[in-house]
Amino acid sequence: MLKRELRKKYRNLRTDITPEQASASSLVLANSILQIPIWDFFYYHTFLSMEDKIEVDTLPLITLLQGKDKNIVVPKVVGPNSMENYLLTDSITIKKSPYGVPEPVDGIEIQESKIDVVFVPLLAFDTQGNRVGYGKGYYDTFLRKCRKKTIKIGLSFFKAESEPITDVHENDVKLDYCVTPDQVYSF
Repeated sequence: MLKRELRKKYRNLRTDITPEQASASSLVLANSILQIPIWDFFYYHTFLSMEDKIEVDTLPLITLLQGKDKNIVVPKVVGPNSMENYLLTDSITIKKSPYGVPEPVDGIEIQESKIDVVFVPLLAFDTQGNRVGYGKGYYDTFLRKCRKKTIKIGLSFFKAESEPITDVHENDVKLDYCVTPDQVYSF
C-alpha cells in the first residue's frame, strides 16, 4: 500500500477513537513497553502527544520512565526536517508550536549521539518495521543522526498492515519494535 493511502486510512480510523479509548489504550501501551529489553539505558527520547491528532498519549510512558529514574528527552522543531532535543526536567517550559505540537521552549540540549531509545510517532506500520508518519521527514532525519544501535520503538493504536508499504524510500528508517494495545512487534 502507498504511504498517502495509509495516511488517509489511519487519520480516518483515529477519528473513531474516543478520548476514553485513547487514554486506556495509551496506558496499556506504556505497560506493554515493560516487556521490551530497554531498561539498562540512560536517555529515552519521546514525542509529546498532540491531542487533536488523536495520537498515543505519551504521558503514561513519561510517568513510567520517571519512575525508573530515566533521562527523558523531548523534541523541538527548529527548521525544515530539523529537530533539537531537550532534557525533560521539572523546570522546563512546554508550549505548543504554531503547528500545535507541544515543545520545550529551551533547556538542556541533548545530542542525538547520546540517545539510547526513541519512541517514534506514526500513523501506520507494516510487518517489516516500515512506518508511515505525517510525511514531513522530521523523524527519519533525526533517526539517521542517532547511533545505529539506538533502539527505535513505534507507538500505535492499530495493528501492523499485513501488506508491505510499497513506496519505502532509502532515507526511511525502520523500527526495531512497535507497540500496540494488543501486541509488541519485534523486527
